[in-house]
Amino acid sequence: MRPRVLIASISLLVVIPLLGAAQQGGRGAGPAGQGAGGGGNVLGRGAPPLAPDTRPFDPRDLSGVWLGNQYGFNATYEPPMTPEGRKKFDAQMPAYGARIGTPAAQNASVPRGRRRARPPAQGNDYVGACNPLGLVRLLLYDPAPMEMITVPNRIIQRFEWTWDHREIWVDGRPLPDVDAYLPRWTGYSAGRWGGNTLVVTTVGLDDRQWLDHFGYPISDQARLEERWTRTYYNIMELRMTVTDPRIYTEPWNSDLVTFRLAEATDLAAGTGWASLVEDKCVPFDEVEQYNRNVRNPAGGVPGVDNQAK
Repeated sequence: MRPRVLIASISLLVVIPLLGAAQQGGRGAGPAGQGAGGGGNVLGRGAPPLAPDTRPFDPRDLSGVWLGNQYGFNATYEPPMTPEGRKKFDAQMPAYGARIGTPAAQNASVPRGRRRARPPAQGNDYVGACNPLGLVRLLLYDPAPMEMITVPNRIIQRFEWTWDHREIWVDGRPLPDVDAYLPRWTGYSAGRWGGNTLVVTTVGLDDRQWLDHFGYPISDQARLEERWTRTYYNIMELRMTVTDPRIYTEPWNSDLVTFRLAEATDLAAGTGWASLVEDKCVPFDEVEQYNRNVRNPAGGVPGVDNQAK
């Protein structure tokens, strides 16, 4: 049996917020602007803006494998919260953002959610136990690509990280009554075309998920609107709005999320197999190996046996 590679992937998730390392967008990315594919046309912190590919394309065809470039929903502001929302927000302890007790954590111009990070072993991010990311966190998950597949009545999104999937129905069906259906980690999504923008509305989200890696909450009454626009052959943009009156007193708009169309050289980097990787979070590996040997000792959890067994 060949060695599993999951632990290396999880270590990025944990080590990067602790070290503040710059991330590049997608596999095979090297220094800013020098990725394995796309002629140096990469995403990631510190990379130059994407150079538009002016080849002709169908703006209503979103098919392809796409690489994103961020973890957070909004880096500029956060809306006022209801008492229930604030209580839930305070209870969620992320590992991303400025570390508690550092000068950066005192910068009041930065939203509070980005100034309260702690070592993962001292936080309570449910991803550390291999639970699903949830819809918006999947859409924002920087290192891993996402594939969009168009079939006659729906668009299917496949996510490399956790090997998850989601359906966007475009057959005109109405959204379900959220109280009549079991909540889902990716919710129930219906889309329609407004010009060359795909407008998607999602309801029925499982309220155990965070809105992003910084621990912003949602309730099961949350409503997410996404607006997907393919602006060039190689560039797709996403804007999102969350409306959740149980948690936030006003709708919250996301930052602009930019995706780059991946090339075969991006997907084959390190493996030679041009496809998405089955990058599952497996409790056998994550909880029994990585948490015990890396995550918990790094977080100073007392009594941890960090010897391999």
